[in-house]
Amino acid sequence: MGRRTYGVLSPFVGGDYYGTMISGANEAAVSRGDRLLALQTLDPGSYNADRSGLPDYRRPVAWDHLSGVMVLAGAIHESYAQAVLIAGLPVVTVGHELRDCSATLADNSAGVREAVEHLIEHGHQRVAFAGQMAHFDVRERRAGYESALTGHGLIPSGDLAIDVTDNHESGGELAADLLLAAGMPATAVVCGTDRNAMGLIRRLGEHGVRVPRDLAVVGFDDLAGAMYMRPSLSTVRQSAGEIGAAAVELLAELAGNRPSSRVVRRVPTTFVRRDSCGCPPSGLPVTEDLTRYLFGQVCSLQEMLNIQHELGIDLLGAHDRDPRELGWLKRTTAFAGCLGLWSDSAVPTLDAELRIEGEYPAGYELAGATMPASRFPPAELFELADGAAGDAVFVVPVRSATRDWGMLAAVGHIQESSPPGSEMMNQSGALLAAALDRGAMVAALREQEEQLRDAALHDALTGLPNRVLLADRMRQAGLRAARQPGHRFAVLLLDLNGFKAVNDSLGHAAGDVLLIEVAQRLTGLLRDSDTVARLGGDEFVVLLDGLPADGAERLVKDTIAARLTEPYTIDGGRVTVGVSIGVALSGENADDSDRLLREADAAMYRAKLASRAASSSDSTHPSTR
Repeated sequence: MGRRTYGVLSPFVGGDYYGTMISGANEAAVSRGDRLLALQTLDPGSYNADRSGLPDYRRPVAWDHLSGVMVLAGAIHESYAQAVLIAGLPVVTVGHELRDCSATLADNSAGVREAVEHLIEHGHQRVAFAGQMAHFDVRERRAGYESALTGHGLIPSGDLAIDVTDNHESGGELAADLLLAAGMPATAVVCGTDRNAMGLIRRLGEHGVRVPRDLAVVGFDDLAGAMYMRPSLSTVRQSAGEIGAAAVELLAELAGNRPSSRVVRRVPTTFVRRDSCGCPPSGLPVTEDLTRYLFGQVCSLQEMLNIQHELGIDLLGAHDRDPRELGWLKRTTAFAGCLGLWSDSAVPTLDAELRIEGEYPAGYELAGATMPASRFPPAELFELADGAAGDAVFVVPVRSATRDWGMLAAVGHIQESSPPGSEMMNQSGALLAAALDRGAMVAALREQEEQLRDAALHDALTGLPNRVLLADRMRQAGLRAARQPGHRFAVLLLDLNGFKAVNDSLGHAAGDVLLIEVAQRLTGLLRDSDTVARLGGDEFVVLLDGLPADGAERLVKDTIAARLTEPYTIDGGRVTVGVSIGVALSGENADDSDRLLREADAAMYRAKLASRAASSSDSTHPSTR
């Protein structure tokens, strides 16, 4: 059937839980000649999957590439899984259950039963359970806890079942506070996760409660740091990698043969005895291979910190590089990627079109291509991922609190050692969204600044320069005249005769139309180097900057007079007005713009008086018909 691609929908696409799960799935896929695509469903920059809630993830990202979908706990709403099934793709959930979906689950109950039985062997009769009961797998662990108690004739007590807020250290701290407030009613506690156990031990230690002497503690997950705690943490080991691999194996079966009912596979868990349950201290396993491994982990975490620091500077620092070009990806562990942004008109649709705005490295000729979300990322990226070396293609939303920008795809190594949410893709998506937000804000501020500047220098009705901009243009003309002997300019002041009658007879709206038409006629008559300005009302000024010959201003004056007195069509009727024009020429005091305007005003006034004396009383009024 050819090479298959399996999608992993996960709150995060890296970390010591999700990353390990994805790594195991990737190894299983590669062993079959297939490959993996990891898709983050949480908004980038999310800190905690439990506190973020179920992501609002709706788009059919990459569906055209996929032969099946693996869904990690907390990744999507059930409705999304149903849509995937309707599209004909098999769905396997991991660590939780969704309606009509097959599942791969850890055998949560068995491992916890073994842990509780071990605590009972130590003589504990009052054993508590603390975990976030909203999670399916934690509820299964509680069921195993209760089964072990009843199997030994102990009745589970409701006051010893502690529901906490999350699967992290803060949830364990809450459990410790509740135990302390109740007067320490238990002598042992099984926690839903190792992180819960770590937070509980730390908080109890702050209050003088010693583990395991005062309280025995068992966790669940066997995180890398569990054995290095003091005391070392007894825990139930579930192999996230094995669970991920089992999910891919089940997907492969379902893709080739769709069963009539859902299939559930269980992966064994085992109890790991260490110090915190009360067993004699066994010390740390120290070998050369382990030491080298731990040193490698330290180096990896240091590299992660450096990457996050450099990413922040590169994406949020003050520079002119466009983050869409993806040059900043060279700072990360990714070695290829592309950025697809939604077009504004397409955002409301689910399978919206993405435009590739940037690629890294350049040369793949992806930029400028468009594709629906169901075909993103481009197929070329899959060929760059060496699955056998632990590489995969990752996709993360590029979304901020104010805007959904698009999707970022990158090819890189699966990160398994960092805490969930600290991996490169989550940080990159968050910082890129912030950089794009900032760029949009700066562009909007510049546009607003231009609009304000334009409003301060131009007439709102006609769009012509106003008195302020005219004064600056006249000052510049005066400076040129002072520097260049022979450079002369002229100022023409125009006043419409009969404009008031148009306003009175046809209304102010018609008067505005007339002023706009006058402005357009004046602009069409003059050179680019000249300026037409409106001072207010029906007064206009023309600055002729650089007269080509003596008397040129008179020719322009006559041309303007002839053009402005031609009839205007307003509201279906013809309107005519006259015009009085006063002219002032630059001279020795060419930089005195106020003097020139006064001279032009005086000349215009004389022209108006002469026009009235030469014309009959009827010709001074506009004609309308």
